[in-house]
Amino acid sequence: CTHYLFIVVVAVNSTLLTINAGDYIFYTDWAWTSFVVFSISQTLMLTVGACYYLTFTGVPGTATYYALIMTVYTWIAKGAWFALGYPYDFIVTPVWLPSAMLLDLAYWATKKNKHSLILFGGVLVGMSLPLFNMVNLITVADPLETAFKYPRPTLPPYMTPIEPQVGKFYNSPVALGAGAGAVLACTFAALGCKLTTWTYRWMAA
Repeated sequence: CTHYLFIVVVAVNSTLLTINAGDYIFYTDWAWTSFVVFSISQTLMLTVGACYYLTFTGVPGTATYYALIMTVYTWIAKGAWFALGYPYDFIVTPVWLPSAMLLDLAYWATKKNKHSLILFGGVLVGMSLPLFNMVNLITVADPLETAFKYPRPTLPPYMTPIEPQVGKFYNSPVALGAGAGAVLACTFAALGCKLTTWTYRWMAA
């Protein structure tokens, strides 16, 4: 009972935190900046929850199952948004599943070595999710078309468009998201593993 309770709580919270990750297509002038931020946020929430689930059960494959839970929750929530007039094709594709599969692979291939999961799995998820997210963006919706179809009446001051800095390294949002994600995902993978330890202690108390 405790096991399923914790899994549902983590999955629901991570889904809520990533549910608006498609909103960057509204802000065409800030699309790449928003893409990097949202890619990193998705990477971290997937990593911490999947590693928690994976180390709690000790069964390779549960990280992918966790990503499937997030995907289904997102479909349901986006369905509600669609009823309110928002475009449904923000995150219709299961963008978390391939990265979660890599996490499972790292855990399985190293014979359930937790430290390998943190290092290898974290890097794999961090580097892969921005790539899959860009494929999702390219194949699902055209940013300009969506922005004009669903206009936002006002922009907050911090979203005021600025001239692009041509030639800077952040002109490659996938590379920047993957680089930052690969570093941060290892930390969050360690946190996910630590959550398992804390859960066991809480259950034993």
